[in-house]
Amino acid sequence: QVQLVESGGGLVQAGDSLRLSCAASGRTISNSAMAWFRQGPGKEREFVASISWAGASTYYADSVKGRFTISRDNAKNTVYLQMNSLKPEDTAVYYCAGYSRPRLSTIAKPDYWGQGTQVTVSS
Repeated sequence: QVQLVESGGGLVQAGDSLRLSCAASGRTISNSAMAWFRQGPGKEREFVASISWAGASTYYADSVKGRFTISRDNAKNTVYLQMNSLKPEDTAVYYCAGYSRPRLSTIAKPDYWGQGTQVTVSS
């Protein structure tokens, strides 16, 4: 059983940066693809970014490409999301998610989720 705990969210202004962290416990995630999703107010949860088990492959939603960077430190059992040039439309609860496979060929439903961290971007 893997537990994921997100941190690093907060209230920022447009153009600012934030780095989200997702710390895993219970077992190693070093063999698992990981991802970030988000759910804005009144919206469905959507894919943001994913990363393969060793970090060699990353994928991004078009809406965040060039602004967000997903990374991981398997020694720390942690995944990160660096968010730059934040926009008000990035306001959402951000969820870390994991898969029982080392890499993704397509956006797939995760096998486990964190509880989420709120990111609010003011204009």
